[in-house]
Amino acid sequence: MPAQTTDSELPPSGSTEAVRANSPAGPARPVRDGVSLGLAVGVSGIAFGAAAVSSGLSTWQACVLSLLAFTGASQFALAGVMASGGSLLAGTAGAILLGSRNTLYGLRLADVLRPRGPRRLLTALGVIDETTAMTLAQPDITSSRAAFKATFWCLYLTWNLATLGGALGAGRIGSPQSFGLDVVGPAAFLALIWPRLKAGGTERLVALAAVAIALGTTHVLPVGVPVILAASAALAGALASPAAGDTRDSR
Repeated sequence: MPAQTTDSELPPSGSTEAVRANSPAGPARPVRDGVSLGLAVGVSGIAFGAAAVSSGLSTWQACVLSLLAFTGASQFALAGVMASGGSLLAGTAGAILLGSRNTLYGLRLADVLRPRGPRRLLTALGVIDETTAMTLAQPDITSSRAAFKATFWCLYLTWNLATLGGALGAGRIGSPQSFGLDVVGPAAFLALIWPRLKAGGTERLVALAAVAIALGTTHVLPVGVPVILAASAALAGALASPAAGDTRDSR
């Protein structure tokens, strides 16, 4: 059950969070959508499990990485560096840099989720691309929290079980890319942000600029740096049209 919001926890009137809190919506749909997304993206853990073992990690190392890191792009980056002959230190550095984008997500979700005590560590583990997109796509705080929990738990369980399956069957399933599992995550994320891309010209310009930055720097910068640089396009868009974002959130 989503946590109840008391009067003392309500955000100031007129803020984005106030609009969310005052917009009625049931949790059934966000839970259903979160579970669907979790199942669809979670199966790509098979590809990571197989790639991790093929790069030199053991089965238990691959599983612990999924349990404690739980950020697919960073995990694939680490496995890719090791598979190409790089050191574990180099792979870890790239993975940490790539995963640092989740810090930006956490800043955005803090006012919506408002975890307390030990729950903050568990909530931080669940702040990834998919949970952030699902949470921010909801019209009110209750639905946002329900979407976050459903997406996180379903994706976490599915991803870890799939990692184990992929690691155990690494020698039998061949190249994970031959099944197309490596594109499930990006495709699902694109589907989540598609409504915002259709919302206006600013959103499309920001997306195109981010793609251009990432593609233009991928071959010349270390793993993870292009993604962080691409985020600067969103900052530029926010500074260029601050009023646009407020108008959209207030609908």
